[in-house]
Amino acid sequence: MATTGLQHVAAMYAGVVAPPLIVGAAIGLSGTELTFLTGACLFTAGLATFLQTLGVWKIGARLPLVNGVTFAGVAPTTAIAAATHDRTDALPVIFGAVIVAGLLGFLAAPFFSKAVRFFPPVVTGTVITLIGVSLLPVAFGWAQGPDPAAPDYGSPTYLGLAAATLLIVLLLRRFTRGFVKQIAVLIGLVAGTVVAIPFGVTDFGPVADADVVGFPTPFHFGAPQFQIAAILSMCVVMVVSMTESTADMLALGEIVERPADERTIAAGLRADTLGSAISPLFNGFMCSAFAQNIGLVAMTRIRSRFVVAAGGGFLVLMGLCPTAASLIAVVPRPVLGGAGVVLFGSVAASGIQTLVRAGLEKDENVLIVAVSLAVGIVPITAPDFYHAFPGTARIVLDSGISTGCVAAVALNLVFHHLGRRPEAAKGTTATAAVPRPAPQSIS
Repeated sequence: MATTGLQHVAAMYAGVVAPPLIVGAAIGLSGTELTFLTGACLFTAGLATFLQTLGVWKIGARLPLVNGVTFAGVAPTTAIAAATHDRTDALPVIFGAVIVAGLLGFLAAPFFSKAVRFFPPVVTGTVITLIGVSLLPVAFGWAQGPDPAAPDYGSPTYLGLAAATLLIVLLLRRFTRGFVKQIAVLIGLVAGTVVAIPFGVTDFGPVADADVVGFPTPFHFGAPQFQIAAILSMCVVMVVSMTESTADMLALGEIVERPADERTIAAGLRADTLGSAISPLFNGFMCSAFAQNIGLVAMTRIRSRFVVAAGGGFLVLMGLCPTAASLIAVVPRPVLGGAGVVLFGSVAASGIQTLVRAGLEKDENVLIVAVSLAVGIVPITAPDFYHAFPGTARIVLDSGISTGCVAAVALNLVFHHLGRRPEAAKGTTATAAVPRPAPQSIS
């Protein structure tokens, strides 16, 4: 449980620390404050993961789902910081907006979850495929190096390290069995880091500079401030985050053979939104489900939510022990990129498996998949496609998962619901609603 839980942390670590590093740099935080902010985000990600996996009352999907800082909030967060006259007030304004958005999202969760009946296999398969395809560019970016502005970005050395890590993971998956096979990604990350040492890519500086013990003091950067414009911006982000989390829960439900019904999605969204509301108290940002860990579940077939809860425990410990957190930071970005190709590709493959049973022999289903995939891939292949739209609209449009999900749901309504008899419309979603027995490792 410890090793597989740590493997989940290794898979999502870069995604958790990147937003606070980006936002902190935009605000102009010192190195010490930046380290504190990063540790706080790790700590709150662990708390949110506990809420999601273990659950309290009607809160938590109780699926092996990792929660952490969402990338969807990076652009509006930096925009809020830029619009704040006094940079010392930037984080309090952001935290106040996240708290309000989280509480409103918590109240809206049961209503938002009712949309699950509009997610038959033709929709879920398309969305799951888009999740994997949307994440692959992140892995490709990691493989090229840590700094896109550096002259050696994309050098043969970086790409070679990514390829070596990918090869190690593939060989372990092919020629080993049992426990070693299950932690192939973790072994690949360690081996890739060791291989990178002679090339001078591995930096042990974070370990030497980190404190042994630390705690994310509540309201370290000041009491939250509440500004209408910032709150409205973060509410839009919350809608995007809830849409992506719904897609992630549907994807994970298919992988672990426990389809996420309306009640599960409502509980999962409550965990997301409550985690987001609590996070600013400890100086963290908005939380959401992490799609990259879905790929890890799909590849290892370890479906226990308690394994992911163990990963949440490691996140909390890293937030309390900066030295422990810095050990994961030692892993070079190209090494993470090589492992990411396997993880994110596994998510896309799971989506294709779902589409296989979605009835693609019907022309209307082919059209739903074709158009939805095209719409969802636009932000990936043409990042500036929506450059003329307002910034608030781009929060949604620049997320391929969100736009593809909306397109798939809308097209499914047009082809399978509008103008059909109630019995016929009900029949098109029956395959998504029929519950299957859950593996005992989850329950």
